[in-house]
Amino acid sequence: MGRPVVHFEIIGRDGDRLRAYYGALFGWSFDSAGAMDYGLVRPGDAGIGGGIGSAPEGYAGHVTFYVDVADVEAALVEAERLGGRRVMGPHTVAEGVEIGQFVDPEGHLVGVVRGSDPHA
Repeated sequence: MGRPVVHFEIIGRDGDRLRAYYGALFGWSFDSAGAMDYGLVRPGDAGIGGGIGSAPEGYAGHVTFYVDVADVEAALVEAERLGGRRVMGPHTVAEGVEIGQFVDPEGHLVGVVRGSDPHA
């Protein structure tokens, strides 16, 4: 198998409403959303963890997944070489955790992450 998917993300206009919706739908519980209005759901015994939060003003939001990579910048460069477009990054989001995002040739948003725990 290649690089694993390690995190998902759902960003929209109302993070509280989205967390309530997905929490009720799938039985997920979230940590405190904090100042960034981004609540994490832990994977438990199976699956992957993820985050649900509010989008910045003027941004419609997205649903995406993050793939674990050894080097975020190198992954973004390769995504561009293959016909994608860098959207963001590399960006440090927590100590030892770096992320980036790109869109594939058809416009689908995909994230890449490097770090010991993308859910930290």
